[in-house]
Amino acid sequence: MSVKRFVLFIALIACALTASAQDELTFEPDTWNFGAIRESDGKVSHVFTGTNRTDRPIVILDVITSCGCTAPAFSKKPILPGRTTEIRVTYDPTDRPGAFTKRLTVYSSDRRKIAQLTVAGEVLPREKSTEELYPVDAGGGLRLTATTLPFSYVYIGRRAQSAVGYANVSSRTLMFELRGAEPGGPLEVHAPRTIAPGERGEIDLGFFVPADRPRYGTLKAALTPVIDGRASEVRLFVHGIAVDAPPAAGANSPVPELRIPKNIVKFGPVKRTDAGQRRSLTLTNGGTAPLTVRTVELPAGIGCSLRGGERIAPGADATMELTLDPSDRDFGPMSVHLLLITDDPARPMRRIRVTAVVEE
Repeated sequence: MSVKRFVLFIALIACALTASAQDELTFEPDTWNFGAIRESDGKVSHVFTGTNRTDRPIVILDVITSCGCTAPAFSKKPILPGRTTEIRVTYDPTDRPGAFTKRLTVYSSDRRKIAQLTVAGEVLPREKSTEELYPVDAGGGLRLTATTLPFSYVYIGRRAQSAVGYANVSSRTLMFELRGAEPGGPLEVHAPRTIAPGERGEIDLGFFVPADRPRYGTLKAALTPVIDGRASEVRLFVHGIAVDAPPAAGANSPVPELRIPKNIVKFGPVKRTDAGQRRSLTLTNGGTAPLTVRTVELPAGIGCSLRGGERIAPGADATMELTLDPSDRDFGPMSVHLLLITDDPARPMRRIRVTAVVEE
């Protein structure tokens, strides 16, 4: 018998055994559709009735669900030949709006799959409260949707825009401002001066780095809401990474490609008096155009030989030499990251991990 025929023979036997096992306990029907259910009405349940079609007792060992929102309840008593058993399936629609399909697999005491059940339906979402929609209490009757606004890449010469929602839940008009933005900096803030009672809206926040005045690397700001002249304890954190804009779609011009053999540099055990420890990492330009280093952001205690503006020719290598000053580090393991920004259009930002163990 050829190998292919043998494999096919084994597969057919496995399928036959599986089908036979699932015929032992049959549920009619084995699928139930709850239809449209309201989230506000809470949990819904359905009872499936199964029949033992064999000539021996069957014991259900477990019923495994595809989601924690679906809970089965069943008996582990032996099901005699020709007798029935019930499995109650309860579905919790809380915070799960929309259509759903959940499967449950029934296993016997000899750990075989003997049945599969399915429940389906559609959850009609409940109306959320103001506190749920605006979970951040900024004080003074003002609520916000979030405190962190992360931008991934901010492309030079292009605006990156997003917003934080607000709601005035008080009965008075609020005077509002945001403090902390750098005057003339890349962060743009558009916020109302006054917020009427019951008013809902958005605070527009974004970054813009002009192409004629590029600024590469981390962009961040911590903004303080001020309500009726009183600074809130809440802070709005906005951050992103400024990089070159990618080439236009369909462009076939040469591009650089940064290749790094590893993204970790290990100094190993070092003493706090061992200033000037050195390690190196090789960078390769695997592209067809010169690679330009835009900036290198370094954590405290780490030095780097690479500087913004350095170029690596196509196919060429460059050595990035790192130095470590452990004098201000706590004893024990150390793990920090440096940020390397280049004009590689595919991966303009790389994080390189630097580790050491600081000893006495």
